Amino acid sequence: MLAAMPTATNPPPRDEPPIPVRLDACPGTLRLHMADDGALARVRVPGGVLTAAQAAALADAAVRLGDGALHLTSRGNVQLRGLDGDCGAALAGLLDAAGLLPSYRHERVRNIVASPLSGLDGAGHTDVRPWLRALDGLLCASEAATALSGRFLFALDDGRGDVASLGADVTLIASGAAGGGTSGAAGAASGGAAESAASDAAGTVSGGALLYIGGAAGALRVRGDDAPRAALAAAEVFLETAAAVGSRTWRVRDLPDGTEELVRGTARRLEKAGIPCTYAAGASLPTGAVPAPGIVDGPDGHRALSVLAPLGTLTAAQWGLLTDVARTDGADEIRLTPWRGAVVPGLDRAAAEARLRDLAAAGLITDPASPWHGVGACIGRPGCAKSLADVRADAATALGTGGGLPVYWSGCARRCGHPQGEWVDVVATPEGYEVDGYRVPPGGEALRTVVNDARDMNESSHVNGSPDVTATR
Repeated sequence: MLAAMPTATNPPPRDEPPIPVRLDACPGTLRLHMADDGALARVRVPGGVLTAAQAAALADAAVRLGDGALHLTSRGNVQLRGLDGDCGAALAGLLDAAGLLPSYRHERVRNIVASPLSGLDGAGHTDVRPWLRALDGLLCASEAATALSGRFLFALDDGRGDVASLGADVTLIASGAAGGGTSGAAGAASGGAAESAASDAAGTVSGGALLYIGGAAGALRVRGDDAPRAALAAAEVFLETAAAVGSRTWRVRDLPDGTEELVRGTARRLEKAGIPCTYAAGASLPTGAVPAPGIVDGPDGHRALSVLAPLGTLTAAQWGLLTDVARTDGADEIRLTPWRGAVVPGLDRAAAEARLRDLAAAGLITDPASPWHGVGACIGRPGCAKSLADVRADAATALGTGGGLPVYWSGCARRCGHPQGEWVDVVATPEGYEVDGYRVPPGGEALRTVVNDARDMNESSHVNGSPDVTATR
């Protein structure tokens, strides 16, 4: 049963044979990526949850071994840049001592995003933190899971619909009760009946969950206590399906025959493991708002602080201030978000107001009206050899008044780290930039106007107002 499963595994002996190099070159802590600004390490932080001590260890690593900054990713992980190529042992030692490497063999596959405000603001159907701890422990205890790609993603959504939209391979959605559907593998194989309110094999249990696999229509409904085991089962069935395909298949969307057989196989695996499940044909992923910067009120009288990092990068001083807030005024915890921000829970009202002012003074985004809110960028030049421009400097130059659609600046057509959903797509080209289908020369007022008009969904002024702007569509 879930309660009996381990929550972590010890690192393997240091003389264990090295992990075989696979085609998936996604970086990790033990597999560094060489960039133009030095080596890069990607530290997986399941659910974005860090203790203050772990946050301090990351800052120590960034200052002692890297460029001194902490770079947040679109999965709530942390990247350390500017590392020496031979610092791997020192880095692993620092992070291991802080509890950030519970299993060396699984360090790249602990890709889990979770609703950052779960359990803090009274929204959502359940607090997903127990799911997070259980799933991470199950992953680290699974021999099969070591074969997952570093790109494979789990999402744990408490029902508010924030991380449900991130395109995860396996998504758990908390539901208020386990409702109806068609039972087990037979229902998944036949397509099932539309959901009803009737009780079924999964029972009418408060805190149920819907298991979505890739972009499959419908979901498998399971009991809340079974949700982490069901998520791992789906990932293991994916690995078996991918192996049968025989081609490079890193994510569910890469399967050439779609997800139907994967859903059926997962339902069969759950039944064999004694985990009741039903097929919910009419289920669809919820959509909801992501955490806005500012103070988050909790039903218990405590507050949380929600902040964003400009362009996803925090200096060591900014990170240190966040850590100090968590340690001295909060619950000794920081939750990194997939939107390159952080949530610090557990403050009283007076401390929350004072500390938010401190964080704003330090240069973090604390107000939705900030012109930096919604602006993102890849690392660009000089850190990336493939980048055609210093996109971060250009983003700062083109900064407008804020509001409107998110905007993301990419140094090349790969668009590394771009957001999900709708955004203003600014891509560097050899001639300048392409902005949502318009060619714009680099620098100058034309670029600033085009980007900010696109955020406001107003094409007429920049199309008709500048001879330098040409349409590509």
